[in-house]
Amino acid sequence: MAWAEKFKLNKQLIKSVTEAGFNNPKEIQLKTLNRIIGGQDVVAIGPEGCGKTTVLVLATLNRFKHSADGVPKALVLAPDQEKVFEILAQFDRLNRNKTIRIVSLHPGQTTEQNMDDLADGSDIVVATPDRARAIYLKLGLNLNKVDFFAVDDAQLIVKKGLQLPVVELANSIGRAQRLVFTEVMHAKLEKMIAPFMLQPATIEVEEMPEELLPVHPQILYHVPNFGTKVNLLNLFLYDEEMFTKTVVFTNTRLTAETIYKSLHNRLRTSVTTINPMSFEYNKVNDIAEFKADSSLRVLIVANEGTEHIDVTGIPFIIHLDLPAEKEIYIQHIENHDIDAADETLALTFATDLELDQVRKIEQTTGQKMQKADLPEDLVMEKDRKQKEEEKDKTKKHTKTDPNQYVPGEAFHEKKPENSKTYNYSSGTKAKMNMKKKHG
Repeated sequence: MAWAEKFKLNKQLIKSVTEAGFNNPKEIQLKTLNRIIGGQDVVAIGPEGCGKTTVLVLATLNRFKHSADGVPKALVLAPDQEKVFEILAQFDRLNRNKTIRIVSLHPGQTTEQNMDDLADGSDIVVATPDRARAIYLKLGLNLNKVDFFAVDDAQLIVKKGLQLPVVELANSIGRAQRLVFTEVMHAKLEKMIAPFMLQPATIEVEEMPEELLPVHPQILYHVPNFGTKVNLLNLFLYDEEMFTKTVVFTNTRLTAETIYKSLHNRLRTSVTTINPMSFEYNKVNDIAEFKADSSLRVLIVANEGTEHIDVTGIPFIIHLDLPAEKEIYIQHIENHDIDAADETLALTFATDLELDQVRKIEQTTGQKMQKADLPEDLVMEKDRKQKEEEKDKTKKHTKTDPNQYVPGEAFHEKKPENSKTYNYSSGTKAKMNMKKKHG
């Protein structure tokens, strides 16, 4: 009876959670459930499978002490139809109060069907943000009595660009308890929840596997956008003394082509690729050819349509993109000779929207990536939206004088010998210095 001893859940829920096989509460449940039952707003951060959705479902059901009245009291938002179904399945598994009517709103149904379901009565609404907002604007979703608002898998909602409907729905609800569940927290997610989460309790758990996967040392560079990734890559690879042999992984052939053009301006014939889109590009048939040719320093590989690449013996592996399947990434960084001195370093460039993928990789390998500071002379690109806003502002408020010099946004490259402000730790520098004589 661990649940009865630790939480103030109603008897029906205690019985159903025990019969469902949840013998002992997980860490995220121990740290958040009593706070939520007590009425506190909570932001819960934890990896996939740690028990966040179960917390959400138990906390929602626990609010219904007796029979429900058919008016929405709880609104739960999820990033997509698949997640909506997952939450509904957990409600079905744990709910013993059959007077509670749960309605789902998602793109797999017509809006007319959604509105009919709501008209028949609903106590808990589980929905995607865009569909819930559309039904609300049609006056089909009544938010007047909602006193429990929850967002599940918030990091995926941001990745799908659904922040606006979440904020609009949250601001349309009056006084209510508000919960956010996410795998990671980053600036874009903080911006989304700031308008409706005031002084919440933020609780984070990390559940790492006991068995560690043998992988090469990993360094993480957290950058704001793709343009800054490209600048960072150029800054590193212009250093011929340090980066003697490097494999750069991208997700698509189109991205590989973009990176090839960017590097080729400076590296010329020392940069190559596998399976290029154009016959004009310098190419190799396989990685063995790249390893054998001392004139080649950089190999660009697109995960798209490329078989497994054996990077054994390559000093630097750079992931410009993170593949959607973490298994592809792990194949690249797995150390198959753990008894030998590890002379390979894996560098990963990630934006806010890729941090959840970083988290999944860390959960699989059992090891955290070492976060590194960005170089001081790295050119930080502005987001496209910010560039467009500044351009519009300039057009409105300034008149161009044809005789006046206007500086551009060109990237004036420093000489490699003046660009080595990488801010590595002393241990990492020592590892890198051992690679300088790599042939």
